[in-house]
Amino acid sequence: MATLREMAKVIRSKNAGALQFTLDVMFEDAVTYEKVRDSGVLTPRNLAPLYGVTDNEVAVIPFDVAYAIKITLPRKIPSGSPGDTDIYGAQQHAPLLDLEVAD
Repeated sequence: MATLREMAKVIRSKNAGALQFTLDVMFEDAVTYEKVRDSGVLTPRNLAPLYGVTDNEVAVIPFDVAYAIKITLPRKIPSGSPGDTDIYGAQQHAPLLDLEVAD
């Protein structure tokens, strides 16, 4: 098995407004992208526990033309509010790095 970090060219996160953040997973080629997209690893059911949210709060949007998958989740604390430790949402991708994708 390979990890998502090994398969993706880019894994990043950023704010999607003050109340949500987005995760972008981008791939070098169609074969790798389709393998991950079709693997069932990046689903709301699998991602929700990693971020402490419910399945229906997770949106997974494959973008075939760009070999990319966008994931949108709610922030637990609004950006810039007291207690927010990641004002830009730039460190939220870490839980994805070691997800395993079957060969």
